[in-house]
Amino acid sequence: MKLKDNYNGILQKPVNSGFSTTSTVHDVIKGIDLHGKTAIVTGGYAGIGFETVKAFVAAGAKVIIPARDIHKAANNLKDVNNVTIEEMDLMDPESINTFADKFLAANNTLHILVNNAGVMWVPLQRDKRGYESQLATNHLGHFQLTAKLWPALKKANGARVINVSSFGHQMAPFNFDDPNFMNREYETLQGYGQSKTANNLFAVELDYRGKAFGVRAFSLHPGSVIGTDLGRVAPMALFQQMGTHDEKGNIKPEVAAKLKNVEQGAATSVWCATSPQLNGIGGVYCENVDVAELDEGNIEHNYNDPSSLRGIKPYSVDAENAKKLWTLTEEMTGVPFPAN
Repeated sequence: MKLKDNYNGILQKPVNSGFSTTSTVHDVIKGIDLHGKTAIVTGGYAGIGFETVKAFVAAGAKVIIPARDIHKAANNLKDVNNVTIEEMDLMDPESINTFADKFLAANNTLHILVNNAGVMWVPLQRDKRGYESQLATNHLGHFQLTAKLWPALKKANGARVINVSSFGHQMAPFNFDDPNFMNREYETLQGYGQSKTANNLFAVELDYRGKAFGVRAFSLHPGSVIGTDLGRVAPMALFQQMGTHDEKGNIKPEVAAKLKNVEQGAATSVWCATSPQLNGIGGVYCENVDVAELDEGNIEHNYNDPSSLRGIKPYSVDAENAKKLWTLTEEMTGVPFPAN
């Protein structure tokens, strides 16, 4: 069987999965057996990451959760069996190396890596290297983690890497000239948008390089989800500007009624990580538990209607952008990732 990659979005066509916007993790994990499999889920102790972890465990997997806040993770996961919590901070390259080295030293095989943790719409912050925090957390840290875990992924002979992206990639292409806002005014939406575009491009290129070793990569939009803490530090003015919240800062009832709950929000992550419907293809951006359409200006978006926030921009699956970002990320992180 010829393995197909998604350079330039050639595979961005729904596969008619049979699932929908209302499908939950329980629907998509039905019939999936993960006994004997090991998964790592970053940010797996809150929001959709927590639901993803619970679904994997229910299907028999052993799950490791790298956590910046060990106490919060331990408290949230206290009733979940078969999980191990390890310390790691995506803004701290040394902690990523320490986590990965410990995993590899145990001679573990890694079947599923879900790069789920993320920050959104935060004020300008920089890591120790001077890199903008949304880019550092959402993309650079996950690139480094995936690179370091590469030997364990190859060993699985059929691993999947899942990048939890967002419709927010439509807010900005990747700015190769000034990714860290050194010479342009900082706009948090632009910073978030380019970090999510980076998630998509990373999946495209990782899949292209990894498929020969049985490693397939996917990115996804979980949907507009209520009940996560992702937007906890985002300015209310941004939500009001998008028309989702009223002048008092309350979410409009008609908008809330259309949002997904966390079990629905995690469904696409779990489907990408486990579904046989995706065997033989990779590098695709998914949403609503199916492969998304390419958005070439043919989809009308309305922030009052979350179901209209769909599709992937061509710049976010562009082959040249994917190659260029890979090289730039190796330079920025100082982590070579030949993927061979």
